[in-house]
Amino acid sequence: MSDLELASPASRNWKLPARAMPVAFAFFMSGIMAFLMSLVITAANRGIGEGYLHAVLGAYSLAMPVAFVCVMLVRPVVLKLVSLTVRLP
Repeated sequence: MSDLELASPASRNWKLPARAMPVAFAFFMSGIMAFLMSLVITAANRGIGEGYLHAVLGAYSLAMPVAFVCVMLVRPVVLKLVSLTVRLP
């Protein structure tokens, strides 16, 4: 028996459909980048000390939705730029 046959129906169906890939990519990319940038910018502006993580999370709560919208908006431009600069096999 394959692993797929052993898995319960609920565990097989939790994934998003393929058409949601651009949105899922934008969500994860913006989430990771917003968090990393929040860490760096907060450290640069106020240093790493007491209340640092709280300040990072506050910055992240603003940065994540903004980053998500920006990634969704610039995605077509980036795809075009990549197609202009990468030779496909």
